[in-house]
Amino acid sequence: MAPKVLLFDIGGVCVVSPFQAILDYEIANGIPPGYINATIQARSPHGAWQQLERGELILDDAFFNTFGAELNDMTHWRNYCRKAAAVPKSQTTMQGLLVEYGADSQGVLRKPIIDSKTMFWNMMRMSRQPDPWMFPALVKLKNSGRFVIAALSNTIAFPKGVMDETGAVFESGLKNAAGEAVGQIRDSFDTFVSSAHVGLRKPQREIYDLAIEESNKIAAQKGLGKVEAKDVLFLDDIGTNLKAAKAMGMGTIKVTLGKSKDAVRELEKAVGMSLIDESSRL
Repeated sequence: MAPKVLLFDIGGVCVVSPFQAILDYEIANGIPPGYINATIQARSPHGAWQQLERGELILDDAFFNTFGAELNDMTHWRNYCRKAAAVPKSQTTMQGLLVEYGADSQGVLRKPIIDSKTMFWNMMRMSRQPDPWMFPALVKLKNSGRFVIAALSNTIAFPKGVMDETGAVFESGLKNAAGEAVGQIRDSFDTFVSSAHVGLRKPQREIYDLAIEESNKIAAQKGLGKVEAKDVLFLDDIGTNLKAAKAMGMGTIKVTLGKSKDAVRELEKAVGMSLIDESSRL
């Protein structure tokens, strides 16, 4: 049976993944790939990033100071590098970084200073770009009128007039590959649950319950009947978020970095619609 609700994450699903900006930053600065994400996750649920996504911190210099201190913690860096050097799949990478960047006094890869502000704004700029496969599919699904099209995203509240690391005012609207504005991501959805605006974040069960509650309101308007977890198909790029949704009874599709076309193919099967069209690719 086709789902009543299609519930989308935003970053890494509907728009280009900010994780790509993190990876680019790591490669450019001699940081083991995966270190920054691992460091952010190690602080969960009380780290600066998680607090920002729940709306408990404001996006200001105080946030960047705290976030930067977490990313530049030397004890965590040395522990991470030692573990990575002992894992076969990352040994070659670590050895190559040691040759290129050298070791510190303890024989661990020399640590560069991570500029939290520059990296953050690189992430935000990258995630303004619609995903070339998923976003056109999203538009087709919305235009079909067959489903509740909902978003459930761990997001950030941007203060009015907030400036990036260059001093330019940041604009959060979508831009295509040519740099042209193509609207706001929220306009693509019937309902949008934003972590920073509700004080909850995935994978907390309460935020999934809220997404179902909000979807029910739209389903009633569309004559789709009551929505339960089993009526929802959830797309996300993070395993822990998908695991929480699946435990509630939702269907799930994982969107792997760089492989969104594969996820759209899986979505086609679930909804019984053709969604991949080379001519509509962004």
